[in-house]
Amino acid sequence: MLALVGPLLVCPAARGAPAEATPQPPTTLTVVMHDLRGRTVGHVTLTDSPHGLLIRGTLRNLPRGTHALHFHETGKCEPPFKSAGAHYNPTQKSHGVLDPAGHHAGDLPNLVVPKSGKLDFETFAPALTLSPGPSSVLDADGTALVLHAKADDHHTQPSGDAGDRIACAAIPR
Repeated sequence: MLALVGPLLVCPAARGAPAEATPQPPTTLTVVMHDLRGRTVGHVTLTDSPHGLLIRGTLRNLPRGTHALHFHETGKCEPPFKSAGAHYNPTQKSHGVLDPAGHHAGDLPNLVVPKSGKLDFETFAPALTLSPGPSSVLDADGTALVLHAKADDHHTQPSGDAGDRIACAAIPR
């Protein structure tokens, strides 16, 4: 009896019928960061975790000093990178980790670039993810990772007085 019933229990996908595929979000995504002249200044890898987004990068040919790094709301990096929009802020909070009403989901710690202009870094964004949802950096118009000319003071509205945008990586949707 099992020989007769067995073929009826075969999954439709196994018989060649199209299976319904749900696209899975990437668990890791690497983006290229460019300066204002369009030169590649490094790569940044975003890795989803159960607790947020791990951000690892290698950057080079940057000006020495302390620089703000933020996620911005639009995945476009056309110099002077205003195309990236404002800070990514899906929860509509104030800017800065020192502001009691803050912080934007896109606020990240400052990076300190040494005299060599080369920096390997690792940081974490607990309020962000690659997975679908309101805190995904892979939203309808993408996001961007922007490096600023100055340090973020972590409280000035709306962007921490971080200065011009000097490098950008578009994060596709």
